[in-house]
Amino acid sequence: MPIVTFPRFLVALALAYCIASFVHFSHNAEYIAFYPGMPGWLTREHVYLIWLAITGLGAAAWLLATRFKRPAAALALLGVYGAFGLDGLAHYTLALCSEYSLMANISIWSEAVTGLVLLLVSAVLLVRRLTPMRQPRVG
Repeated sequence: MPIVTFPRFLVALALAYCIASFVHFSHNAEYIAFYPGMPGWLTREHVYLIWLAITGLGAAAWLLATRFKRPAAALALLGVYGAFGLDGLAHYTLALCSEYSLMANISIWSEAVTGLVLLLVSAVLLVRRLTPMRQPRVG
Protein backbone atom coordinates (compact mmCIF):
# COMPACT_ATOMS: atom_id res chain seq x y z
CA MET A 1 0.00 0.00 0.00
CA PRO A 2 1.56 3.36 -1.00
CA ILE A 3 2.37 5.95 1.63
CA VAL A 4 0.17 9.04 1.52
CA THR A 5 2.31 12.11 1.02
CA PHE A 6 1.51 15.76 1.12
CA PRO A 7 3.18 18.44 -0.96
CA ARG A 8 6.53 19.51 0.47
CA PHE A 9 5.30 23.07 0.89
CA LEU A 10 2.52 21.83 3.21
CA VAL A 11 4.99 19.87 5.32
CA ALA A 12 7.30 22.92 5.42
CA LEU A 13 4.37 25.14 6.39
CA ALA A 14 3.31 22.78 9.18
CA LEU A 15 6.88 22.74 10.50
CA ALA A 16 7.11 26.54 10.28
CA TYR A 17 3.89 26.84 12.27
CA CYS A 18 5.12 24.29 14.82
CA ILE A 19 8.33 26.28 15.32
CA ALA A 20 6.50 29.62 15.53
CA SER A 21 4.07 28.10 18.01
CA PHE A 22 6.90 26.75 20.15
CA VAL A 23 8.69 30.11 20.11
CA HIS A 24 5.52 31.89 21.21
CA PHE A 25 4.60 29.37 23.91
CA SER A 26 8.14 29.11 25.26
CA HIS A 27 8.45 32.90 25.40
CA ASN A 28 5.08 33.04 27.12
CA ALA A 29 6.12 30.34 29.61
CA GLU A 30 9.51 31.79 30.43
CA TYR A 31 8.30 35.40 30.71
CA ILE A 32 4.79 34.77 31.99
CA ALA A 33 5.20 37.34 34.74
CA PHE A 34 5.79 40.02 32.11
CA TYR A 35 2.74 39.21 29.97
CA PRO A 36 0.08 41.71 31.06
CA GLY A 37 -3.28 40.42 32.24
CA MET A 38 -2.32 36.75 32.45
CA PRO A 39 -4.38 34.86 35.04
CA GLY A 40 -2.53 34.03 38.25
CA TRP A 41 -3.31 30.32 38.05
CA LEU A 42 -1.52 29.96 34.72
CA THR A 43 2.00 28.67 35.34
CA ARG A 44 5.02 28.01 33.17
CA GLU A 45 4.24 24.29 33.29
CA HIS A 46 0.62 24.86 32.20
CA VAL A 47 1.81 26.79 29.16
CA TYR A 48 4.14 23.99 28.04
CA LEU A 49 1.43 21.35 28.61
CA ILE A 50 -1.04 23.35 26.52
CA TRP A 51 1.56 23.61 23.74
CA LEU A 52 2.08 19.83 23.84
CA ALA A 53 -1.67 19.22 23.62
CA ILE A 54 -2.05 21.54 20.62
CA THR A 55 1.03 20.10 18.92
CA GLY A 56 -0.50 16.68 19.44
CA LEU A 57 -3.13 17.68 16.89
CA GLY A 58 -0.42 18.21 14.29
CA ALA A 59 1.17 14.88 15.18
CA ALA A 60 -2.24 13.17 14.94
CA ALA A 61 -2.75 14.71 11.48
CA TRP A 62 0.60 13.31 10.37
CA LEU A 63 -0.36 9.85 11.71
CA LEU A 64 -3.74 10.00 9.98
CA ALA A 65 -2.02 10.69 6.68
CA THR A 66 0.94 8.32 6.91
CA ARG A 67 -0.09 5.45 9.15
CA PHE A 68 -3.86 5.30 8.69
CA LYS A 69 -4.03 6.52 5.06
CA ARG A 70 -6.74 9.10 5.77
CA PRO A 71 -5.52 12.19 3.91
CA ALA A 72 -8.84 14.07 4.02
CA ALA A 73 -9.14 13.65 7.79
CA ALA A 74 -5.47 14.58 8.11
CA LEU A 75 -5.98 17.80 6.15
CA ALA A 76 -9.02 18.71 8.26
CA LEU A 77 -7.10 18.11 11.49
CA LEU A 78 -4.10 20.01 10.14
CA GLY A 79 -6.43 22.95 9.50
CA VAL A 80 -7.71 22.77 13.09
CA TYR A 81 -4.10 22.63 14.29
CA GLY A 82 -3.33 25.79 12.33
CA ALA A 83 -6.46 27.51 13.62
CA PHE A 84 -5.10 27.24 17.14
CA GLY A 85 -2.40 29.70 16.08
CA LEU A 86 -5.03 32.43 15.98
CA ASP A 87 -5.67 31.89 19.68
CA GLY A 88 -2.45 33.79 20.43
CA LEU A 89 -4.21 36.95 19.30
CA ALA A 90 -6.32 36.66 22.46
CA HIS A 91 -3.37 38.25 24.26
CA TYR A 92 -4.59 41.54 22.79
CA THR A 93 -7.88 41.20 24.65
CA LEU A 94 -5.87 41.39 27.88
CA ALA A 95 -3.66 44.34 27.01
CA LEU A 96 -2.72 46.66 24.18
CA CYS A 97 -0.08 45.60 21.69
CA SER A 98 2.20 48.34 23.03
CA GLU A 99 2.14 46.78 26.51
CA TYR A 100 3.92 43.66 25.25
CA SER A 101 7.62 43.40 24.50
CA LEU A 102 8.79 43.41 20.90
CA MET A 103 9.66 39.70 21.15
CA ALA A 104 6.22 38.89 22.58
CA ASN A 105 4.54 40.70 19.69
CA ILE A 106 6.77 39.03 17.11
CA SER A 107 6.10 35.58 18.57
CA ILE A 108 2.34 36.17 18.79
CA TRP A 109 2.07 37.43 15.22
CA SER A 110 4.42 34.77 13.80
CA GLU A 111 2.29 32.04 15.32
CA ALA A 112 -0.96 33.68 14.18
CA VAL A 113 0.16 34.25 10.59
CA THR A 114 1.73 30.81 10.07
CA GLY A 115 -1.30 29.18 11.73
CA LEU A 116 -3.72 31.08 9.50
CA VAL A 117 -1.79 30.19 6.36
CA LEU A 118 -1.69 26.53 7.43
CA LEU A 119 -5.44 26.61 8.04
CA LEU A 120 -6.17 28.19 4.65
CA VAL A 121 -3.83 25.95 2.65
CA SER A 122 -5.17 22.84 4.38
CA ALA A 123 -8.73 23.94 3.63
CA VAL A 124 -7.97 24.56 -0.05
CA LEU A 125 -6.25 21.19 -0.40
CA LEU A 126 -9.12 19.46 1.40
CA VAL A 127 -11.74 21.06 -0.86
CA ARG A 128 -9.72 20.07 -3.93
CA ARG A 129 -9.47 16.51 -2.64
CA LEU A 130 -13.19 16.25 -1.92
CA THR A 131 -14.43 17.99 -5.07
CA PRO A 132 -14.77 15.59 -8.00
CA MET A 133 -13.02 16.62 -11.18
CA ARG A 134 -15.47 17.67 -13.88
CA GLN A 135 -15.02 16.03 -17.23
CA PRO A 136 -15.12 18.40 -20.20
CA ARG A 137 -18.30 18.18 -22.28
CA VAL A 138 -17.83 16.74 -25.70
CA GLY A 139 -20.17 17.65 -28.50
